[in-house]
Amino acid sequence: MKRILIEDDHYLKITAVILDPETNVEHTNAVADFVAHDVDFDAWCKALRAQIPELYPARVELAGTQADFDAKLRDVDAAVVESLAVTRDALARTERLRVVQKFGAIPTGIDLAACVDKNVRVLTLRRSGNVAVAEQAFALLVALSKRICEFNGVVTADDLAKAGYPIRPYDRRHIGGSNYARVPGLRSLAGSTLGIVGLGEIGREIAVRANAFEMSLLYHQRSRLGPADELRFGAKYVPLLELMANSDYIVVQLPLNDSTRGIIDKRAFEALKPGAILVNAARAQLMDREALLDALNSGRLAGLGMDVHYAEPVEPDDPLLSYKGGNVILMPHLAVGHRNIGLDDMRRLCVNLWRATLPPHRLHEKPPLR
Repeated sequence: MKRILIEDDHYLKITAVILDPETNVEHTNAVADFVAHDVDFDAWCKALRAQIPELYPARVELAGTQADFDAKLRDVDAAVVESLAVTRDALARTERLRVVQKFGAIPTGIDLAACVDKNVRVLTLRRSGNVAVAEQAFALLVALSKRICEFNGVVTADDLAKAGYPIRPYDRRHIGGSNYARVPGLRSLAGSTLGIVGLGEIGREIAVRANAFEMSLLYHQRSRLGPADELRFGAKYVPLLELMANSDYIVVQLPLNDSTRGIIDKRAFEALKPGAILVNAARAQLMDREALLDALNSGRLAGLGMDVHYAEPVEPDDPLLSYKGGNVILMPHLAVGHRNIGLDDMRRLCVNLWRATLPPHRLHEKPPLR
């Protein structure tokens, strides 16, 4: 029976339910309940297990800390990490490790040269869930830019008049009739500047989409990218306050930890370019709540899109619920979407592990169709 070491992440732990029949019932039931509105998890698992017979059943161990991971790495066939490191020292003590799977597309934290020296394969995974979050962030950008929520269904003369746009017809003999309500101040994404706070896995997916919309890109994060990556994404590194002051649109896409909590604070909002639009599909706590409300109330922040909140579900008295003008869009944490999106990441991860732990002459096999 193969032994697999998994970083203790809420999504990666689903791998234990899929592969290890000794996983406790509470964990199994929690995962099944998590996906039940979209997926019959028991049937899904049975179909996947049939495709990877040499991998299921396996013994799956979880590691919650770096020290725990390093200690357990010695005796496993495969390891899966998201934020934990795979170091040369830890690899030197391994005896049977065949593959390290990064739960993401960027092998940050993995000593690639040491893996080559130990003949350990390193695999990456472009996560469907990250793509879905990037899509949600961009949908919010587009909706706020084009004022879609504000003007949804406001198309009759009476409704437009109530909204403050009484109809005064154009002289159609000489001119066209677009924007017949004469709504001022409409925007375009093309030619504008998008500031991305956090150009990691999801931030890069957003950058790719911004390039397609012909936006200029600024970014800020703790560590600057190398020149090749900056060129690839067409992104310029700037300090945070400079990003806030020069961006027409801002996306906050950082992990939440002690160093990032409240990073978009009063100083950042005070530096904000007047009329900017901000989107957060990462964690609400990245933004100082009072400073956010002050920026909205002053009008300096023209639009806000949030798929994440300070409490979930949102409390009925949350002041953000009071903004009814269409310039604040609040979504109930829907970015990852259908549960099959996350489960597809799990399926591809398991197939990668199955193939990588086969005997060398079978490494290029495809899973059997069932």
